[in-house]
Amino acid sequence: MTLEPAEPARTTGLLSRLWRRRRVFLIVAGSIMALAVVALIILPVSYMASGSVIVTEPEPGVNTSPAAAQKVGDPADLESQLLMLSSPRIIRLALAMPGVLDLVLDECAAQLGFFSSRARCEKLRTDSQALFEFVQPHYGFGNVGRSRVLNVSYQASKPEIAQKMVNALIEAFLEDQRSALAASREQAAKWLWKETNQLDAELRREEAKIQEFRRAKGLVRGTAAPIGSERLTSVSQQLSTAEGALADADARLKEINADRINGTTNSPSVLASRTVSDLKSQLTAIEVQVAAAGNALGSLHPTLRALEQERATVKQRLRAEIAAVAESIKKDRDAAKALVESLKRKMDTVKDDVGLATLEEGSVENMVRSAELKRKQYSDLYKRASELETEKRILLGSVRLVNLAELPTKPFFPKRIPFLAAGLTVACLLGAAAAILRDHLDKSVRTSSELAVLTGEKLCVELPRLRPKSESMRASIFGSPTDPPLEIALRLAQDDASLQNALYDLGSALDLEEFKAVAITSKGEGDGKTFTTLSLAQLIADHGYAVLVVECDAKNPCFEKVLNLESGPGLIDVLEGSVPFADAVAATSFPNVDALPIGAVGEVVKPNLFKGLRDVLDDADAYDLVLLDCAPAETLETRIIARRASCVLYCAKWGGELADDARNSLKRLRAAGGDVLGVVITKAVAGGGWLADDLVERLDRRRTAA
Repeated sequence: MTLEPAEPARTTGLLSRLWRRRRVFLIVAGSIMALAVVALIILPVSYMASGSVIVTEPEPGVNTSPAAAQKVGDPADLESQLLMLSSPRIIRLALAMPGVLDLVLDECAAQLGFFSSRARCEKLRTDSQALFEFVQPHYGFGNVGRSRVLNVSYQASKPEIAQKMVNALIEAFLEDQRSALAASREQAAKWLWKETNQLDAELRREEAKIQEFRRAKGLVRGTAAPIGSERLTSVSQQLSTAEGALADADARLKEINADRINGTTNSPSVLASRTVSDLKSQLTAIEVQVAAAGNALGSLHPTLRALEQERATVKQRLRAEIAAVAESIKKDRDAAKALVESLKRKMDTVKDDVGLATLEEGSVENMVRSAELKRKQYSDLYKRASELETEKRILLGSVRLVNLAELPTKPFFPKRIPFLAAGLTVACLLGAAAAILRDHLDKSVRTSSELAVLTGEKLCVELPRLRPKSESMRASIFGSPTDPPLEIALRLAQDDASLQNALYDLGSALDLEEFKAVAITSKGEGDGKTFTTLSLAQLIADHGYAVLVVECDAKNPCFEKVLNLESGPGLIDVLEGSVPFADAVAATSFPNVDALPIGAVGEVVKPNLFKGLRDVLDDADAYDLVLLDCAPAETLETRIIARRASCVLYCAKWGGELADDARNSLKRLRAAGGDVLGVVITKAVAGGGWLADDLVERLDRRRTAA
């Protein structure tokens, strides 16, 4: 028989394998997602704080060689700085900072019940190695991309602990860098301070020695010069003053003596006397009166004589007063002369003292010069030591602070969305792996090519599973696949292109001239042999051939229900001879298809009864093809029928029968005398499964609507 070809059959692949094992996938993936959700709830929350430093050029004057400048930014140098930053020494320096131990103990206490115990926390107080081993895993170190920035992070159960632990490490590292750079300066400063202290002590001793020498030798300094020089100057000044006073007194005395000789009173010293001035004025007035009286009176007149006597008295007093002035000036001259002589003697004495002091000053000058040199050296050393101390405090080294850690506000682990996304990814991967592994370990029939290789049958046809129109996508994914009732499946089969294509392949292999009666069987019930029988009958009848379907399964009769036949005699009655063949055959609703149901079965049917099937087939000579719907292949009646049929089609349920079982069943059928035509894989799931089919149908509808 030659039939028109239909659409090519669907192929299977990885998606189809996952679809076949979707329940395994969903169970494994769902379990892992449930574990992820539980872990998200019970895992302790941790916060991460991070700070950063940058590797920069070295301090000016620290190391300005070309080799050192070339190292700046070198990956090896950055790696070295990173190793130093993460070294146990730096971590121990950070742990030694004030308050850090209390933070670690708080962190250990927060982990009680999860990763730590109270005894371990108490051990951290005294065991530095245990403290280091507890803290080190919480730190994280790394460089930021290709930059020279080094990042430090710390995970803790409390955000303030994470922040302070990072800042403690960064501060310890920067301080260590400064200390390393300042080590040489510190050594130099220590030596300079030692030298300055020694010089200071020597200066104090020498100055005390100089002062003691000066006191012992009387070399006391005055306001601007040694006291001896100042005394000599003072005596010299006094002597000059006294000599001036002596000369002045001699000059005045000579003037007075000259006036005496000349009988005048014009000397400044005499005129300076008020008494002399009054007497001269009185004498002048008397002279005027005498002159007037002489002109008016006689020389012997008493008035004139009284005036002359008064004039003589005034002159006598004037001479006495001048003599008194002269005597006073003479005393001043004598006193000045005595003072000059005294000052000359004193000056000679002071000159001798100054001469001796000059000799002593010469001897102490070397001591003063040595002290001045040491004082200058002390000043220079003190200045340089102060500069080194300042440099030591302002040195930053080749690592600078970028930023200290800030207080984290969001948990670092577990983050809800990334954690669930990772859980979903792992769940999908493990679910897919479990589904593929389950499918790989499943040796049941999956493809016609696989079965053909194992059984050696040339004809292997796959009949795809039918899905009811009412079956939703959710049911096809999460629910167990359910087969529609047989009468509905027969109607759906006519509209399923893939199924019709497989039936075409099967029908094309039947040579109606050679294969008059075809027995169709399977390993057990529900493997699709009855559906295959009736669907194949419909297909062949649609091409104008007369087909008779015979129900041979006495234990599970269904023809009357499926084909909507009236109860009446059937195959058993015909085999027993109680009813003619023509009376037992009934017409069906399908054109060119008649049916011979099993009939009323009152008791257990004996398998030998089917030995008379040859006569029934002879009576059905008017039909082009007789399809025998047999019981399972392991039954005796099926083996008897297989020997009397023209050929046998074996139905293997997709995913429900092992390939080895199918091969053994075929061997037993052949051993019973049956001619096996081929194998039909029923209820096969092809392509990507119903989900993919449904999506394709939706896309097709959208394209059509567009």
